[in-house]
Amino acid sequence: MFRSLKSIPLVLVITFSAVASAGPLGIGSTATPEMIAGWDIDIRPDGAGLPHGEGSVAQGEGLYEAKCASCHGLFGEGEGRWPVLAGGDGTLDTLHPEKTVGSYWPYASTLWDYIHRAMPYTAPQSLTDEETYAISAYVLYLNDIVDEEFVANRETFARVKMPNEENFYVDNRPDAQNERCFKNCADPKT
Repeated sequence: MFRSLKSIPLVLVITFSAVASAGPLGIGSTATPEMIAGWDIDIRPDGAGLPHGEGSVAQGEGLYEAKCASCHGLFGEGEGRWPVLAGGDGTLDTLHPEKTVGSYWPYASTLWDYIHRAMPYTAPQSLTDEETYAISAYVLYLNDIVDEEFVANRETFARVKMPNEENFYVDNRPDAQNERCFKNCADPKT
């Protein structure tokens, strides 16, 4: 028994040496570009990140009626307590603003991103990129932002100017109030 207790430190040294030689923590692997692309799903206000594909207002009308109208109404008026998507012009400075896609949302890219990630409510992330472009085009049409000939794709979508875009701004304040530290950063008080 005494000999086996003496060998425990030796086993630990050998084990930890092997782990240390495998890398900083000895776990994980370097992410490949394909792995990163799977998580890089943000769509920015300028349209950066929008995928290839396209959809027209006409295509969007049928898709909207099949996948969206039961909650949002045929013309974006909302059913029951489901959100209204169209209208609301001139209501933002009233006591009861109607925050719709056309009256409140700042960027068309936000509409595409939200529809693609979260809609339809009963089957989120089930729409193809083309279906998302088409439904987005139709919702923009319901709000008189685009005409009935509009075809949405990554180029045309980035050029859509939303009515309330000027009332949003980028908050350039730092996320943290403290100075960045790159050397000897440990606070001796903690």
